[in-house]
Amino acid sequence: MISVGLMGYAEVRVESDKTAVSVGSGSLQVFATPMLLALMENAAVNALVGCLEEGYTTVGTRAQLTHSAATPLGMHVRAQAVLKEIDERKLTFSVQAFDEIEMVGEGTHERLIVQEERFFKKVEGKNKEKK
Repeated sequence: MISVGLMGYAEVRVESDKTAVSVGSGSLQVFATPMLLALMENAAVNALVGCLEEGYTTVGTRAQLTHSAATPLGMHVRAQAVLKEIDERKLTFSVQAFDEIEMVGEGTHERLIVQEERFFKKVEGKNKEKK
């Protein structure tokens, strides 16, 4: 059951493919902001494991984050997401991330509960419109 207070975690080791220079978000060999966001989203997804009815999932719809400290190659980053608000199908998480030394980012992340089949029918409809 989905309820306020659910928590999820995700962790990653900073490898070269996760750096700003590698993903195109900067020129330095440090943990990239887009990868930080992905880690935070993953923590929110992990908070919901086992809570959704079969055939349902969530999709990210909004994120606001501050990337406050750089993390070098080889260090681990751990994200935590806490479900703070439920508004019908919209779930709002508070997210934070820490490397082995300090907090490196924080913010909010929203996810929307969707029925998978209906969602993909809508997405596939774009290909039909494109032709």
